[in-house]
Amino acid sequence: MPEPDGPAAAPAVTPERVLAGLALLVPIVAMLWVGSYDKLDPEAGGVPFFYWYQLLWVPVSAVFTVAAYLLINRDEKARRAVRKAGGAR
Repeated sequence: MPEPDGPAAAPAVTPERVLAGLALLVPIVAMLWVGSYDKLDPEAGGVPFFYWYQLLWVPVSAVFTVAAYLLINRDEKARRAVRKAGGAR
């Protein structure tokens, strides 16, 4: 069994990773909760709510995905810094 890297090892669960997971979960839950958008009114430009609400979530989901990517990227940089500092002993 491999030994942990000692006190300088980064924890497996960090706030950045939790927030990234939540950012990815929000669009999934919003689209699976059909009761929230299963209606015709209000219309936008003659398009029923059911359709324009779902289409609105396409760019919103992209924003949440980019946020998750940036959070994970930040966490990975912090992990590399910890590994580099731990190896410089």
